[in-house]
Amino acid sequence: MEIKDRILLGAQELFFKYGIKSITMDDIAKHLAISKKTIYHSFADKNELVETLLSNSLKKDENEFNEIHDGAANVIEEVMNLMKHMGKMFAKVNPNIFYDLQKYHPGAWNKFKSFKEDCMAKMVEQSIKRGIKEGLVRTDVNAKILAKLRIEQIEMGFNPDIFPPDKFKMVDVQVTLLDHFLLGICTIKGHKLFNKYKEVTEDE
Repeated sequence: MEIKDRILLGAQELFFKYGIKSITMDDIAKHLAISKKTIYHSFADKNELVETLLSNSLKKDENEFNEIHDGAANVIEEVMNLMKHMGKMFAKVNPNIFYDLQKYHPGAWNKFKSFKEDCMAKMVEQSIKRGIKEGLVRTDVNAKILAKLRIEQIEMGFNPDIFPPDKFKMVDVQVTLLDHFLLGICTIKGHKLFNKYKEVTEDE
């Protein structure tokens, strides 16, 4: 593994565990048993390291989201697989990481917002339209508006003022919001299939 990749991986491990603000370049150097000078040879400062790490992470997420979309038999299975993916992803992320990004690394946060609006919103819109064709999503919904709503739900779930990390687990918040969103747009056929995947028995 190249030293730059090693630094990114080591920084990610620390950021995910402790958040971004509390970790210094000295902490990263100590964690990797290298000199701070070696880190600065690859990255001008902590901000550049954070932005590079986020860019790489977003590319990886986009590829994984596309694989989930392409590999699912229908939109309900797609959402269920997405829930599992989110569960694994958020389970190892310190909830403060998104607050730290927004407050201390605006460049990285803007990249995240652009990804959210340019990539994620389009994918959600495509999924809703797919669900309509499959008869699993209601035909009377506005896919573009609901896609934007869904993206705002995701960001709201990261807001510590609304969901304090000491009272809510990030993964529970995000999965519950996604669950609620899907059930709100599904047809009866979609509800039944969703319950089947979740192994839920519901009175009609």
